[in-house]
Amino acid sequence: MTQIFELTGFQRDLLYVIAGSDKPSGQTIRREMEQHVDNVNHGRLYPNLDALVEHDLVEKGSQDQRTNYYELTEKGDELIEDRRRWERQYVSPTQEAQQ
Repeated sequence: MTQIFELTGFQRDLLYVIAGSDKPSGQTIRREMEQHVDNVNHGRLYPNLDALVEHDLVEKGSQDQRTNYYELTEKGDELIEDRRRWERQYVSPTQEAQQ
């Protein structure tokens, strides 16, 4: 099973954006990522989305002939939950509230 530590930071952030959206398109994901990350172009975005699909963390479907959507698989959901449990070991709720 893929561990979250095996993903790049960019791929991990893509997972979080997809988890927080309802079947976002690639362009929706790009716009959301650009609010926090510089240089989210086609050549960076889609190969990383495809890698998440290959790891079976994200499912890619078709909205129409030109637009794909992305959603987390059960494995992707579990990976995020595992990460949250790991983070809670080291970051107390008080520290999170202060940030």
